[in-house]
Amino acid sequence: MLEVKPGMTVKVHQKIKDVTPSGEEKERVQIFEGMIIAVRGAGTSKTMTVRKISNGIGVEKIFPLNMPSIEKIEPMKQAKVRKAKLYYMVDNKKRLKEKTFKKA
Repeated sequence: MLEVKPGMTVKVHQKIKDVTPSGEEKERVQIFEGMIIAVRGAGTSKTMTVRKISNGIGVEKIFPLNMPSIEKIEPMKQAKVRKAKLYYMVDNKKRLKEKTFKKA
């Protein structure tokens, strides 16, 4: 399992079930890309809060790390942070120093 840390920009690949008007179920993968602003809990109850800006509006989503619908978590960047909870990022538009991950 990937070690998730606050300040990390990640892509969360989540399986979504859609129901078509004819009644059949289709499964697709939806990607939510944003910065982890909080990690809480331990073991099987560990969750992470991911925040992104979508069309000028801030969107936060809480993902349990043990959720079976999460296909994978792909790290993009790691910002240099000094706090465990980055709730100041909600109001502050300040850029953080970031380190990018190499694609394997």
